[in-house]
Amino acid sequence: MAAVRPLITVHSASGAPLPDASIPLPAVLTAPLRCDIVQSVFRDISKNNRQAYSVNIHAGKMPSAKSWGTGRAVARIPRVGGGGTSRSGQGAFGNMCRGGRMFAPTKTWRKWHRRVNVTLKKYAVASAIAASAVPSLVMARGHRIGDVPEVPLVVEDSAVSGSKKTSQAKDVLTAIGAYADVEKAAASKIIRAGKGKARNRRFSMRRGPLVVYAGGNDQERAFRNLPGVELCEVSRLSLIQLAPGGHMGRFVVWTAGAMASLETIYGASGKRIPIPAMTNADLGRIINSDEVQSVVKPALRPPQKRLRKKNAITNIKALEMLDPHAASLRRKSAAAQAASKTKRDAQRASN
Repeated sequence: MAAVRPLITVHSASGAPLPDASIPLPAVLTAPLRCDIVQSVFRDISKNNRQAYSVNIHAGKMPSAKSWGTGRAVARIPRVGGGGTSRSGQGAFGNMCRGGRMFAPTKTWRKWHRRVNVTLKKYAVASAIAASAVPSLVMARGHRIGDVPEVPLVVEDSAVSGSKKTSQAKDVLTAIGAYADVEKAAASKIIRAGKGKARNRRFSMRRGPLVVYAGGNDQERAFRNLPGVELCEVSRLSLIQLAPGGHMGRFVVWTAGAMASLETIYGASGKRIPIPAMTNADLGRIINSDEVQSVVKPALRPPQKRLRKKNAITNIKALEMLDPHAASLRRKSAAAQAASKTKRDAQRASN
């Protein structure tokens, strides 16, 4: 099966393709692209790192207040007791009152986390991996891959694991044409709007390339300081990194070892690869095929447009279709009336 699939070129640290180092396209890269499953799974699993929060249970309930009851022509909201101050007599406790509690105070026992089906998560990750091999989807996410020689992009293991400093990692990404995406991410860094500035989330930045490797993590120090660049071990791929925001098409830089590991992680001996619901998704071609057209019912003709019936009393042409003689008499009568009117007008003009 691997022999009939396309081959992927492996590039060196200088960006040149390595001879006799091609890798067969892993079967997981041919998985069906299900954006609906990816978005649904991403929405649920992204809720699982939230911290519980709530307002103080005594907030807005601190004053001593009691309703005045009925008969005083005022609302029955609890009111602050006492006197000698403007606060006495004011409404309290209610969400419509100044200094009152909020409506439906938040509780820590809210349902914060979501359970996601494990098979569904595997399906979503496989779809996200397959989408990273489609150049149009990668470009649709906003990644700059104009100088990239091939998608999916595979480099030799030593190009990534041999990078010990950030300058070396920068040279590798520049050689393979991926540094333009890093510059795009660096240029997008802005100060976050809202209160997140004071909550350790001061800056917001776009995502850059995702470097997927196999084995040790010696290269983490070299790549981690590049803006937007993320690293992940191939056996720990997450939908959070493969489809940020639930949008498929992350630009991924694979090492040769990581790309080869996909064959063992997914397939007969590993995780099951999703089967597409349709082997041929070209619906127009299926519907117009001879096999389908030979058994379907013929196309219905559009209903015949009926003309509006004319009134024979006011329309001479309609009367002529019913009674030509009556129509002729009406035309003669109309002509006689017109001649008589012309004669009268001429006599009045002469007088």
